[in-house]
Amino acid sequence: MNNVKVFALMAGLTALFGGIGAYLGGQGGMLIALLFAGLMNFVMYYKSSSMVLRMYGARTVTAAEAPELYAMVDRLRQRAGLPMPTVAIAPEAQPNAFATGRNPEHAVVCVTEGILQSLTREELEGVIAHELAHIKNRDMLLQTVTATMAGAITNLANFAFLFVGRGDDEDSPNPIAAIAMMIVAPIAAMLIQMAISRQREFKADAVGAEICGRPLALASALQTLERGAQRIPMHVSPAVAPLAQVNPLAFSGGGVAKLFSTHPPTEERVARLRSLAA
Repeated sequence: MNNVKVFALMAGLTALFGGIGAYLGGQGGMLIALLFAGLMNFVMYYKSSSMVLRMYGARTVTAAEAPELYAMVDRLRQRAGLPMPTVAIAPEAQPNAFATGRNPEHAVVCVTEGILQSLTREELEGVIAHELAHIKNRDMLLQTVTATMAGAITNLANFAFLFVGRGDDEDSPNPIAAIAMMIVAPIAAMLIQMAISRQREFKADAVGAEICGRPLALASALQTLERGAQRIPMHVSPAVAPLAQVNPLAFSGGGVAKLFSTHPPTEERVARLRSLAA
């Protein structure tokens, strides 16, 4: 069901790009916007692991440097049927974790120093299993595709002045409608992108619970991470903050705020994990 929702959202994002592109820029404008967004995200996709680790100030560790953590990741990745990822530790007091890398063969699982001090062994296994689930589900690739489409729509809106109001062509966009579209289209694209991100978090929770075999341990860990994010600040770029298991800079809420969040409300994630355990 999660995959169906994501497919529907991706179809909506693609249709939005096609409609906006055809109206504002025609085929030429669509191609320029897509190439511009694709180039930026292609670089991010292939350099993601080193860039993200640098932004978090994290360092990679070996089995000799962090034997317990390394052995835990190794054991869980075998249960997930994945190659051994690079293991890293970020020097942050806030308990959190993230995964990055363009594919399972070039993946990184990173935890903060704070999470190593805050969670029980079972809870930490749940967190790592969640991050391995992102790798198994190839969420980095999906995020890159959605970011490219959303970025292309935003580029169309930003560059629309190049296409609107030029010449006397009867088929040229109406300036007032075009301006409205330039404002609304990027917001709509972002809402769809955020909805896809939230669905993938639910998916990673479910697959992570299956990998570690303890849904309740992951639920307990999420509650601890949420409390830690509210109490302990993390100094990290907003560009990579959404990769963390619990967003370290913005806390999920209800109502309209939920629509603009990359993560579902923690209480909703916990409720689903408890249902899964039952």
